[in-house]
Amino acid sequence: MPPFPTATTAPASTTSHLALLVLLSSSSLFFLYKSIRLRRKPSRAIGPAHPTTPTLLYASATGTSKTLAARLSARLTADAGIPVRATDAAAFDPDDLPSVPLLILVVPTHDGGAPPPSAAFLARWLEESAADFRAGALLLSGLRFAVFGVGSRAYGETFNATARSFSRWLRALGAVEVVPLGEGDVDGGDLEKVFEEWSGKVLKVVKGEELNEGVEGESDGFDELELEDEEFDDGDEEEAVSGEIDMEDIAGKAPARRQNGKVEGGLANGGENGVKEMVTPIIRTSLEKQLGSVLYFYYIYSIPIHILCVLQGYKILGSHSGVKICRWTKSQLRGRGGCYKHSFYGIESHRCMEATPSLACANKCVFCWRHHTNPVGKSWKWKMDDPLDIVNAAIDQHTKMVKQMKGVPGVKPEKLEEGLSPRHCALSLVGEPIMYPEINALVDELHRRHISTFLVTNAQFPEKIKTLKPITQLYVSVDAATKESLKAVDRPLFSDFWERFLDSLKSLHEKDQRTVYRLTLVKGWNAEEIDAYAKLLDLGQPDFIEIKGVTYCGSSATSKLTMENVPWHSDVKEFSEVLASKSGGVYEVACEHAHSCCVLLAKVDKFKINGKWHTWIDYDRFHELVTSGKPFKSQHYMAETPSWAVYGAEEGGFDPDQSRFKKERRHGTAALKG
Repeated sequence: MPPFPTATTAPASTTSHLALLVLLSSSSLFFLYKSIRLRRKPSRAIGPAHPTTPTLLYASATGTSKTLAARLSARLTADAGIPVRATDAAAFDPDDLPSVPLLILVVPTHDGGAPPPSAAFLARWLEESAADFRAGALLLSGLRFAVFGVGSRAYGETFNATARSFSRWLRALGAVEVVPLGEGDVDGGDLEKVFEEWSGKVLKVVKGEELNEGVEGESDGFDELELEDEEFDDGDEEEAVSGEIDMEDIAGKAPARRQNGKVEGGLANGGENGVKEMVTPIIRTSLEKQLGSVLYFYYIYSIPIHILCVLQGYKILGSHSGVKICRWTKSQLRGRGGCYKHSFYGIESHRCMEATPSLACANKCVFCWRHHTNPVGKSWKWKMDDPLDIVNAAIDQHTKMVKQMKGVPGVKPEKLEEGLSPRHCALSLVGEPIMYPEINALVDELHRRHISTFLVTNAQFPEKIKTLKPITQLYVSVDAATKESLKAVDRPLFSDFWERFLDSLKSLHEKDQRTVYRLTLVKGWNAEEIDAYAKLLDLGQPDFIEIKGVTYCGSSATSKLTMENVPWHSDVKEFSEVLASKSGGVYEVACEHAHSCCVLLAKVDKFKINGKWHTWIDYDRFHELVTSGKPFKSQHYMAETPSWAVYGAEEGGFDPDQSRFKKERRHGTAALKG
């Protein structure tokens, strides 16, 4: 991104606009303060009331930390009478931390202040969780810990940086540091003495003796969090004291239910009966404000800032839904081409509404394009809005955002008029749409208005897939092909995530309407698993397989992806061709959309008729079939694919009736027909 202009080059109204943005940022911080109302707890003596069996972990680069951990293990076993075994941190699953009562860490600092390789995964897990506002200071509230660092003061500021970081991250997640951080200097000659003194304090804690000293050290605002009394009901307080609190319980108690045709706790319902809203003021602010991109487009493209403020963020609907105008909606409004679904299935991108009835998700994928600003949960425990209200609100907000495109350079009046009547709904904005308990009623309402439905599920709710009514096209995200890589890529909340994943694919096979495997290729994470992917095809036997290169959305504390992880379109094509060949002729490469780095495989026996592909959808016919109430299959509403969308066509999936605009190096644009 180029530097922002100086005062002499900025537009005349820069000052007022910047003042507006500062005001918005300040109000967001004030919202954060008012919503949480942080306050310090007074210092207190820390010590367990009874003996505790600890989990003792070490991470060793040269063997020193391993030796010290073994020595501590022997001392605790002999003096406290509790068998303790020192374990390499590489063998420990961080997901088990909430169930650990006492954690003892002996860690050195590696090159440049980084953790040693054996502790890298644990460090990343803690760092990302501490930076994830959804985890907060309750995730490890039942954990007590003690950390000893092995380092050298010769390295200056990075002396014991790893141990300090572990201590800080654990406190940020609500864990209590029962022994002050121990810092040994291998070159200063005091390592043995410092470690023995620190070990003695640990021994007292393990034996259940009182440690009459506070834990000193810096405070980062997370380690001593306390909600105001009136915001903590009795049930929450009991859970917090016991240390047994589930992430889902932070958001609510129990789902609302439909009674007499009406959902309790609708848009006008304030969440009574103890049921809390999914979208707190903090989450709402985080989702709706994207000020950095507003500034960028304001300065670089001179698009009016009032338009950008409307177009950039989510529009939150009620208490748990959202809608957002898609970049391809804007593109086709200007006659500059549609998305890959236009090329593959014939949707009109300028008439497509991107929405979700559930901002919550059961995964924390490394490629999440919202960097995990949405809520998280494994089941529905929030206030529930009525599906009719959600659809009405989504269409209303969507059309308002489309109207804001009036006056944007290049927008065609006839396309703008059409865009005010959405005909497609992509239920894939963010989160897990299928979690919404009234998803079938919501789909019915969309179909009643002749709006097609494209729903994406993250393969963690197989029973929901089984009970889902016919929709236009059902996707299952197949983000990896092995248990290990799926855990690394999707970072699921469920412990039985792999079984749920496989059952979701099997449930897809039972659907009669159009089904899709969606593969997002991430180089270095899952793009090398082509044989394993091929083995998964028989489980779901989908009609189509979409293979798309991951979109780089910038690195963050919750995602370490870089441009090195983004495949080229040629990489995606090669992967697709090999996967098709491994299917034994069941699938062939049918379409591509080079602009989206996306390729489509389709079942030959269903969709290739007399040598021509029929991947497009006859939407009018689909709605006729839905209205009839009779069973129907995917072949009953297919349409012929135009030649420009077929794989290998010169157009690369770009509609020749549109005008393609390519950016020049100096942020100009050049129109290229077709």
